[in-house]
Amino acid sequence: MRLQRLFTSLCAQIDGGHFINALKTCDKILTLAPTDPDALQTKLFLLLQTERYDSALDLPGCDGFEKAYALYRMQRGDEARQVLKEVTGDAERGATHLEAQLSYRNGDFATAVDLYTALLDSSDPTSEEHTDILTNLSAAQLHLDFLLQDTASFSQLLPSSIASSLESAPPPALAPSSIAATVQVSTAQPTTTTKKVRASRVPKGITPGVSPAPDPERWLKKSERSTYQQSRKKGRSGGGGATQGLTEPATGGGGGGGGGAGKKKGKKK
Repeated sequence: MRLQRLFTSLCAQIDGGHFINALKTCDKILTLAPTDPDALQTKLFLLLQTERYDSALDLPGCDGFEKAYALYRMQRGDEARQVLKEVTGDAERGATHLEAQLSYRNGDFATAVDLYTALLDSSDPTSEEHTDILTNLSAAQLHLDFLLQDTASFSQLLPSSIASSLESAPPPALAPSSIAATVQVSTAQPTTTTKKVRASRVPKGITPGVSPAPDPERWLKKSERSTYQQSRKKGRSGGGGATQGLTEPATGGGGGGGGGAGKKKGKKK
């Protein structure tokens, strides 16, 4: 009864993807029944799913395709190929998949294309396997086409006369003019760059040391300058009496002056 309950729990854990817990359940089953083939096969499957390849190889009953797959994932391709040669029966299709993967990894893309093509022809078009094979076949074919596109394939596109002349033509010689130019460049003296003289900031018409210094108050308003205040004081003090005796000349003053002149002329007579 206990083994039955453990197997029921094991199936539920595998269906739910709880592989770590399923491994623990397998160990419990193998403790009660160490040689149970179903428990051993299930544990091998769980070890491969959890990428514990060393433990899978040490497990009794790990042979055939499972052993080759573990060796393949551990980068031991040569050993995996030797094991695949002995795989027969129902595991033969899985062995063909693995052989194609080994060929692809080793750069033998032509063999990989052939194997994937054979698998594709015998697969169900509606299955997930068919989609995976088609993806792997496309990748292998792409690498193979890239390797086949060498220089020879491109040269076939050219006319035979041009292709033969290109193959027999000597390497191009350097022209004399280019040689002379190269020598001139190598022997030329380095040119000295003249430093640009900075433009003078002295205003036009001003001679340094000769022209009078500018008024230090030139930035002030005229009403705030000291010279303006002094001129106003002088005008107020000496200009009062002088302006009182001044009369603007009238336009009729010429007649009065003429009369005076006439009197003087009369006296001379």
